[in-house]
Amino acid sequence: MQASFAACTPIEGANLVTAGELKMSTNPTLPPLQYVDGEGQLKGMRIELGEEIAKRLCLKPDYTRIEFSAMVPGLQGGRWDMINTGIFFTPARAKIMYLIPYESQAISVSVAPADSGKIAKVEDLAGKSVGVEIGGFEETTIRKISKELEAKGLKPVDIHTFDNFTVAFQALRAQQVSAVISIDAVAADYQHKGMFKQVLSGIDPTPVAIAFKDAHLADATAKVLNQMNADGSLPALFNKYGAKMITGTFSVQGPHS
Repeated sequence: MQASFAACTPIEGANLVTAGELKMSTNPTLPPLQYVDGEGQLKGMRIELGEEIAKRLCLKPDYTRIEFSAMVPGLQGGRWDMINTGIFFTPARAKIMYLIPYESQAISVSVAPADSGKIAKVEDLAGKSVGVEIGGFEETTIRKISKELEAKGLKPVDIHTFDNFTVAFQALRAQQVSAVISIDAVAADYQHKGMFKQVLSGIDPTPVAIAFKDAHLADATAKVLNQMNADGSLPALFNKYGAKMITGTFSVQGPHS
């Protein structure tokens, strides 16, 4: 994306993994927000956003493709500077790393086109086999739903965890599970492609964040996001991908905030 600014602003005081670079982790299995195209290149809204953040901080973007379950340990261990994979904001996560909520997402349920009439409400998930990526907010959400169903006297959800959403949707295509839980944008993209039906959406809307170990880098990134919002480039990026920004000023929430 093209930025409408005169010059980049170097970070002062940030402890970067590699000087002059912004190392980011991503799990490119969530089209259209983060994915790999037919030529093996990283694409998507979050990828473009990370590249623009790096550019405005006078840094070279460098992505590591890795499963979500390894991202927080990798951040804490100094393998990358920033988690740029759409990590859901939770107070517990804000106690161990610096988060900037910037995107609003909710949870969807996808099924095979032939099964689109079998799930019309959350209660219809009772007793169903449901696939989900391991370790994320989506897994937490479906486990919470399962407990709520049991409390109502219904059967629990038969939850199957997978390393990433690509594998989860492959399992759905192979009829190994009856449904997959993912974020709204991913479910909508698969439906647009005619691959699966998005039968439920808007479940448990929650802010999505980017995450940092270094407070100075987080503060500088928040300034970049507010700059991008003011010059119109951030809303344009979100509109391009049909994503939804949070309202208000972008700010850091972390261990000392």
